[in-house]
Amino acid sequence: MIRLSTKGRYGTRLMLNLAHNYNNGNDAIILKNVSDAEEISIRYLEQIIIPLKINKLVKSIRGAGGGYILARHPSQIKLSDILNSLEGTMSLVECVEDDDYCDRTDVCATHEIWKEASSMLQNYFESLTLQDLAAHENKKKKKKKSKKK
Repeated sequence: MIRLSTKGRYGTRLMLNLAHNYNNGNDAIILKNVSDAEEISIRYLEQIIIPLKINKLVKSIRGAGGGYILARHPSQIKLSDILNSLEGTMSLVECVEDDDYCDRTDVCATHEIWKEASSMLQNYFESLTLQDLAAHENKKKKKKKSKKK
């Protein structure tokens, strides 16, 4: 089974939390608040935030009222940006990234299949922004609330 790591899943939830905050006035949010809201260990969030900062997806704000904010508007951050920062490339197998990885690339029947599937996956994640995810989450929350009534 092909799976995203916990790092990729939790990092996406962290970024989605920051996206909601971005739309509510762009105030910096501390990781403790994200930890509480998303039920993710603060220590794990501290590790996840590093590659997101390195890849200029988040900014840190120092001092009183400090914390983290998105580096760009949620509509300008693609899911692929987040996952590439945390997981690396979207290639299903090594030979898709590096033809020299395997001596059989030029005769392998599955090489083109893995290459095309990897491309489809990358294109799908590039088609989704944080703004799209936030809208989807809001829609789900509204639907859940209406079921409770």
